[in-house]
Order: sequence, then structure tokens, then C-alpha cells
Amino acid sequence: MNETTAARCPASAATRPTPSDEPQLRPADVADTAAPEAPVADWVDPTALQEDPYPTYRRLRAEAPIAWVPRLNRYLVTSYTACKAMEDDPESPRAGTENIIRSLGGVPMIAKTGAEHAAERAAVNPALRPKCMQDVWEPVFTRNAHLYLDVLSGIGPERADLYRDYAVPLAARNLADLLGMRDVPAEQLARWSKAFISEMANGGKDPDVSRRAAEAGAEADAVLDDLVPGLRRRPDDSVISVLAAKGMGVPEIRHNVKLIVSGGVNEPQHALTTLFWALDGSPEQRAEVLAEPRLWRTAFDEAIRMVAPIGMIPKTLEQDTVLDGVRLRAGRDVGLMISAANRDPEWFPAPDTFDLHRPKVAHLAFGAGAHMCAGLWAARWSVGQIAVPLLYERHPDVRIDPSRRSRWAGWFFRGMTECPITWTETR
Repeated sequence: MNETTAARCPASAATRPTPSDEPQLRPADVADTAAPEAPVADWVDPTALQEDPYPTYRRLRAEAPIAWVPRLNRYLVTSYTACKAMEDDPESPRAGTENIIRSLGGVPMIAKTGAEHAAERAAVNPALRPKCMQDVWEPVFTRNAHLYLDVLSGIGPERADLYRDYAVPLAARNLADLLGMRDVPAEQLARWSKAFISEMANGGKDPDVSRRAAEAGAEADAVLDDLVPGLRRRPDDSVISVLAAKGMGVPEIRHNVKLIVSGGVNEPQHALTTLFWALDGSPEQRAEVLAEPRLWRTAFDEAIRMVAPIGMIPKTLEQDTVLDGVRLRAGRDVGLMISAANRDPEWFPAPDTFDLHRPKVAHLAFGAGAHMCAGLWAARWSVGQIAVPLLYERHPDVRIDPSRRSRWAGWFFRGMTECPITWTETR
């Protein structure tokens, strides 16, 4: 079912079943000689995934929740329990490092495990905690939202596009300030982010995509080389300053900042349009959220459960592994299909609906375990507490314009790429 046609009324308050045998992730050994190989799903069509991945995910969950997909050259894991098992396991294989290293020019924390990962994660966490969001960054995010709402209003209700004119530049400006790259234009940071994530999905196949990622990386490195020494001398609350204060070297700062840039624009920009889309299609629930501000966080989490901005978490198997009784071969890539797991009906009743009151189950849109997204509070705060509420405050009857085309795209990364909106002008 495509997002534009999905039923978005509240689901029943059914309680999810509790499976008797939770999937386990463990190295294969002699006792696993009878473990079956993953079924081959040679019918999976990457073009269909790009347009609307959810029918494919439903079929995979029903027929082969762990499957080898030749056209993607990787295993796809589509059940909630199996995805969560691999994310939660402290010995889980590292993220698909080859594409990440190619895109970012080095090994960031997401591609590391154990003590090495823990040390770099501990360095970045203080800058991204909820109290820091509230005390330091809420005024900055609010100022930026008003700035781009002025731009949006100036474009007018006949031409405005929520994605192009608000979500993208606002996400980029917020991230530039949060990182400490205050002199980097929002459009430049957005271009870097698009270049990095495009190369992660590209895997070096298209030389033009690789070239754009390399150029973006060189630009980012030059900015960081100028910025870090000054922040070591005059620290502030920015992420780069915190990393420098924790003793992280310039090469490690480069790799990790580019990692943050890759997700830190992409995820909030798509979360913003997805949350608006979900509320636009559910007038009664929209009225409920607007009347009760404490529901904004619930609405944000339910929206990104339905359409996770990062649809797949890549892994690379370093040894033969058994997951939920299925044998996975060393050296092969795995895709944890978060977008599929978050619509697993065993855990999320009526999963294709937007429901503020569904039984609470932790979705996987931010991942889980040690590699859970460090920027989750920044996204929740900037989008769910500020950007979308202020949009409705400025234009109370803002809505998707049915006379112009809306468009969704992607499966590795998914979101609206065209979101035309309109509203009633007040005089």
C-alpha cells in the first residue's frame, strides 16, 4: 500500500502477541550444521522498492523474513524480532563499512564496535542529551523555524512546497548551528548530506555520485581543519567543540562529523514532512494533537514508525552467523529493513495506519542497542516540538495541496521529495 493511499484512521487497541521464542544472533558452530540457508527471493525488484517498498516487505515477512536477495546482493531481514535481535546484540556485526568508508573518507563510530565505538559515542553524547536540547538549542531551533516560516509564507500558498522550502533548509540550518558550522550556508550542508547518503547507497557504481561525495568530503574537511583549532581554544556547546574537548583527533572528528551530516539533514527533513503528512491525513488526530501539546512526541514517533527516514541499516557479516535459526554466510551483507520491522503486524496492530493510541512498542526508526542514533533527541525536539507545531501556529489550516503532485521515493532512505502545501491567507 502506497503512503498516499494508505488508510490512516486509528487502529484498534489490540495488544501485540509475545512470541515464545525470541530470535537469537550467534556465531555458527558445529552444532549448526543443520541450520537451513536463507531462502532466495529472486523476485524482489529494486525499482518497485524505490517507488513503494511496503508490498515487497509484506510478502517477505510472510514468505521469508530472512532472505537472500540476489539483485541486491545481500540478505534482507524484515521481521521486527529478527531486526531487533541483531541491533541489540553487543556482538552484532558492524555496519556495512565499505560503502560508509567510501562515502565519508574514513571509519566513523557507526562502523566500529566494542570499546572503540563506546569511546567515540561517549564523546558525542553530552552535546545531544535532552537537557542540552532544551537549555541550549531550543531557542536556536525556534529562531531558525521562524526564519524559514517567513520564507515559506513569502513564497505563498499557491507555490510553497513544504519539503523544498521549509524541511530541507531548516534541517540543514539547525544542523549547521548544532555542529558549530555557523558560517556554512544551509544549502551547502544540505548538498553535503545528499552527496554522502547517495554514495552510501551507490557503493561506487556511478562515478558521478562518487565524485560529488568526494568533493563534498573535501569541502567539509577544509571547514573542519579551520574550525577545530579555534574551538579547542574557545569551546562552546556545539558538537564539534565537545568532540574536540574530549580529545578526539581531527581525522576522527572529520569522519564522525560527516556521518552526522549525512543523517542529520536527511532524517529531520523527511521526519518533518512525514509527520505533517500523517496529521494531514488524520484530521481528528491532528485536532487532538493541536489541542494537547504533550501528544506531539507521540505523534512524531508514530509518524516515523510508519515511514522510517532510514529504511535500512546495513551490516557486514564477519563470520558465519545464525539468526532466528537461519544460517548467514560470512562476508555477505545484511540489510536490517527497519521500514519493514516497524510495520510488522505481530508487534504493531494495523501497522499501515497512523494511530496515536496504539499499544506502546519501541519502534526501530532510530535503531536500537549500542548503535541507536545519537541524534534522536535533536530530531524529536527540532521537528516534533518546534518545526511542525510552529507551522500550524503560523498557518492553522495548512494542508497538502491536492491540485499539485506529491511524491515519495526511496527504500534505503525514504521520504517525501515533493510536498506541495496551501493555506488560507489572512488579511
